[in-house]
Amino acid sequence: MFNKSKRVGAIAALAVSVALVATGCASTGGDDSGEGSGDANLAITFLPKNLGNAYFDTSNAGGKEAIEEFGGTYAEVGPATGSPDGQVSYINTLTQQGVGGIAISANDPTALCDAINEARDAGIKIVTFDADTSPDCRDLFINQAEAAGIAKIQVDLIAEQIGDAGKVAILSATANATNQNAWIDLMKEDLAANHPDIELVDVVYGDDDDQTSFDKTAALLQTYPDLKGIISPTTVGISAAARYLQTSAFKGQVQLTGLGTPNQMRDFVNDGTVTAFALWNPADLGYLAAYAAKALIEGDITGAEGDTFDAGKLGSYTVGADATVLLGDPYVFNKDNIADFNF
Repeated sequence: MFNKSKRVGAIAALAVSVALVATGCASTGGDDSGEGSGDANLAITFLPKNLGNAYFDTSNAGGKEAIEEFGGTYAEVGPATGSPDGQVSYINTLTQQGVGGIAISANDPTALCDAINEARDAGIKIVTFDADTSPDCRDLFINQAEAAGIAKIQVDLIAEQIGDAGKVAILSATANATNQNAWIDLMKEDLAANHPDIELVDVVYGDDDDQTSFDKTAALLQTYPDLKGIISPTTVGISAAARYLQTSAFKGQVQLTGLGTPNQMRDFVNDGTVTAFALWNPADLGYLAAYAAKALIEGDITGAEGDTFDAGKLGSYTVGADATVLLGDPYVFNKDNIADFNF
């Protein structure tokens, strides 16, 4: 479903460990030096937007699985909150430590570039995943799905749920998140072109923090008591919004969709708070990012368009334009299928 073959059956049986790896602690497969076969430095560190985020717990667990498969050294570090400054300090530290690769979900498209370029000058390979930097300051971007497809599925879902008419709002992550802003711009275009009776009244930012997102949901409903729907293209935001709606008078009256994980959203779907939402498999996203970093470190690819590399159980992938690799298409979860998934 989420890998290149897009087979639903493969993911249905997937059970992903989402145990959070303590900041700075390494889990090693292979030798203690962090190197796999030959002289390749397969010490690869995952740097998510923030720690304690269920989405990144899952994606990083996928990266850990891959790195252990090919005998590298896995580590995870990151800021407590989603800020570019916090990520910069970790990039600088990892450069000093001389890791082989960094897989990063960027909190800002440009603010990290100076630190990243210093790391690249030191020979470290940089793979972005989930949220990209500017293309000129990384080696490869693992794109979870095409931006247009992600935007469209969320607009389609909310349109279906509110009868293609009424006021809606967007609850996003941070104001500078590259992927969020790209999706929001495309959602605005889709709404304007194809859904003339839906009015987007506001875009608010929960900073990928549970309590802030919860409070922003409450504020939206106070400001717009006739709101019909909320789109939250962030796993933290959609679960926080669902938690607010679940015990409020707006349950069943205000529709909620966006991007979430099945384990986060299961109770909300089963009790009718949420009808349907979408996502790709974040574990596969991290897994693919790890194998891409390996291919770069070992010199199998450079990030040039047309390069191909092996990604373990996900099969072979090809590098596209702008040094981008596409994981696959988003998938819709609802009451009929959510019990089949565990991540």
